[in-house]
Amino acid sequence: MASTPENGGGRTLDVASFLGEVRRTRFSLGGRSVTLPFNGFQLRILILCSLVTFFDGQDFTALPYALPYIRDEWGISDDMTAYVTMAAFVGQMVGSLFGAYLGDVFGRRPVIITCTVASAILTTLVGFASTPEMLIVLRFISGLAIGGLLAPVWALSIESMPKAMRSTSVTIIMLGFSFGASSAAPIANWTAPYLGWEGIFWVCGAMTGVFSIMLIFMLPESTRWMVAKERPRAQIVPMLSRLDPAFEAQAYERFELSDERKATTSENPILKFRELFVGALFIVTPLIWLAYFFSSIAIYLKNAYGVLFMEALGIARTDAAWLAAASGMVGAIGGVLLLALTEKRGPGWIAIAPLIGIPLVLLVGFGFVSGGPSLAALLLIGAIFVGAGHAAVISITSIYYPSAVRSFGGGWASFMAKFGAVAAPWIGATAGFLQGARGAREGYIFTAGCLAGIVVCILLLAYFARSLQQSQSSATAQPAE
Repeated sequence: MASTPENGGGRTLDVASFLGEVRRTRFSLGGRSVTLPFNGFQLRILILCSLVTFFDGQDFTALPYALPYIRDEWGISDDMTAYVTMAAFVGQMVGSLFGAYLGDVFGRRPVIITCTVASAILTTLVGFASTPEMLIVLRFISGLAIGGLLAPVWALSIESMPKAMRSTSVTIIMLGFSFGASSAAPIANWTAPYLGWEGIFWVCGAMTGVFSIMLIFMLPESTRWMVAKERPRAQIVPMLSRLDPAFEAQAYERFELSDERKATTSENPILKFRELFVGALFIVTPLIWLAYFFSSIAIYLKNAYGVLFMEALGIARTDAAWLAAASGMVGAIGGVLLLALTEKRGPGWIAIAPLIGIPLVLLVGFGFVSGGPSLAALLLIGAIFVGAGHAAVISITSIYYPSAVRSFGGGWASFMAKFGAVAAPWIGATAGFLQGARGAREGYIFTAGCLAGIVVCILLLAYFARSLQQSQSSATAQPAE
């Protein structure tokens, strides 16, 4: 582990090198010895972060599966359907900024725990809504909590993993989000016939509540964040000892991060915002926002109205729910596999998923495949590539920023992306995508255009990110004043 002697006694520990050199996890699988690229404590963090996003995704996606039942029971219009759907997206958009800022100020752990507890309570309350207006208010408030934890949980994951696992770790924890979102489908299919659409929210909220209690006792803080924020040695040493029980704490008095430039430690949000545009980030940050924006329109149009679109094309409601769930899970897994290439060869490889998804989505949009098992298969495969691309885009939203402002950077990316998420249901309703089979096909054609936007942004990002990675490795850039 890299360290340097200092006048005045004690040595300085390079925490970046320390995290890359901690003992790996080894276990036996089928008679073979398997070594994971992280140790047991890092694995625990990864699992906890994945479970956080699992229940986050479950709570957030309960509405699309409840929506067909709500429309049947209340007879709400297409416009009201859009407002109900948009409410959580607006809440998530606002929450992403506040949660990201607070995650950099107070730490990742307290923000994640607070938002998870709030999400459990508020999701349960959604099930008691008696009017569309009440449903809109409750979904907006629950969206604040759901959106507030994503940037801090991305930051905690990135900052706890070895360098070669940073992007992949974000995709793995968002795999949790996709699995959680998909789990809302069987909950809806099994619960709605007995408890009504309200039961979907009650069950999801109760499950999140049980997990949030566990999280209070199990979730650690980010070591890199504590070093970047110059927290006291007494707070940093216990975390290093948990990462490596053999760590000789008495040998080190100071801690540093050699693999990133030193960013401002000020809590001034204006100074933090300026940090997102230092050097090559001046171009990289807007490209991240645009790629995430286009991807959010595509994925949230699918999430909000995918079941309704498939119903309009002749697929039974319960079958459509299962297809939506399956595509979400497999798409997230595809994102992890895609990131295995991205970690080694650069972010340009992310463009593969949306590029393949474009012709598949257009086959449905132009009616070349109009029914039967072939339509179901095409919808499933197309949705998988849309989901894989979205998971891969999310993985790069926070990795280019210093630890002191990483949560803030991810939060701003999420905030900008939520304009796409908010626009998606509104576009779907006002553009006539909910008007039968023809409208649904137009929705798929529109999705193809969004995928093309992702491809362009990612290819440009891959080009400009090269100079950023070179400057990070040399760590010569200065913080904003």
